[in-house]
Amino acid sequence: MASIVLRVRLVTGDRLDVTYEESETSQETAVTENAISVLSDPSGVLRARHGDREVVIYGRGVAAIEIEPRGPVL
Repeated sequence: MASIVLRVRLVTGDRLDVTYEESETSQETAVTENAISVLSDPSGVLRARHGDREVVIYGRGVAAIEIEPRGPVL
């Protein structure tokens, strides 16, 4: 299982740090590419974790994302 940390900037200007995981792959680059492709589609939906909570991020509400290690620390 591979996971990455994303800092998501919403179109409202708010920022949210989430952890995104995929069990099918062990490579972080593949997880990163999948997250980018999902969020680039306006109808894309990404399930992630924010602390102990599971959140759903809709592509149409995302303005930008930053990917670790330069971004957030949870």
